[in-house]
Amino acid sequence: MPSKYRPQLLGWIGDLEKGKNYLTSPENRLIYTNDNYCVLKRKMLSDQFFYLIISTLLLIGYIIISILYFHAVPVFIKFNHTSILLVITVGILAFTIAIYFSLLPEFYQNLFTRRGSPIIFNRKTGKVYVNESYFFSFRFWYNPLVFLHPNKRRIKEYDWADLHGVAIHNYSPYSLVSDILMVCKPGTNQTIDHIMFDPARNGVGSHLIWGWVNNYMIFDKLADTSRSIYPTDQEDKFKQKIINGQGWPKWMIEAFNATTQDELADIKQKYQVKQ
Repeated sequence: MPSKYRPQLLGWIGDLEKGKNYLTSPENRLIYTNDNYCVLKRKMLSDQFFYLIISTLLLIGYIIISILYFHAVPVFIKFNHTSILLVITVGILAFTIAIYFSLLPEFYQNLFTRRGSPIIFNRKTGKVYVNESYFFSFRFWYNPLVFLHPNKRRIKEYDWADLHGVAIHNYSPYSLVSDILMVCKPGTNQTIDHIMFDPARNGVGSHLIWGWVNNYMIFDKLADTSRSIYPTDQEDKFKQKIINGQGWPKWMIEAFNATTQDELADIKQKYQVKQ
């Protein structure tokens, strides 16, 4: 049975059930929570370093191979080994395509992701906030010009009602699963945007976090809020360590704690935020 969300993503495994969920745990992703909002990190520092090192080594290897290739071309031509040269050239081109579509975005993502790329859920206004590197995604195609702007970011507010979870296979040799939030047109299954909710996890790990968020958003006690890195009474410390200096708009930081739609509207009016 295919996904009900269209267009369906490549590598789709299944749609995730929304609402109360008994498969639930924030694991070590919960940064901060109070009665209004919760904050979860989407990128573990250990994973970030690991993939950054791997992608860096592969990029260095590609550069070395390319240099050797250009030095070897005259030699192959001189001794009329054109067939071998053709095979090597095809291999280099294939490697170059893989670098552009996969390895380079992975390198940028891990190099420019900051403080775990937190995602914030306000359960009283039903809003979700992201402030992330433009490369923190699963896009297949990037405009070449964006690589010249490595600090490019996506800062947006979404409606939780329009976000739906989907699990996809990332085709790694380790059978890792990624959870994606499909941003749909209100009241439809037509996808207009995507959010990386939890990348590259073994087994059901990311589904545990998906379940926890769903329980939190409906005020269910299965969402254990006691396991956050920063206790509820350390909101200022949390903001100082995680939020400050990362380009979050002032109105959005205030909106984290909004308790009603009217209060949220007042905040946006105060900062003259365009709806």
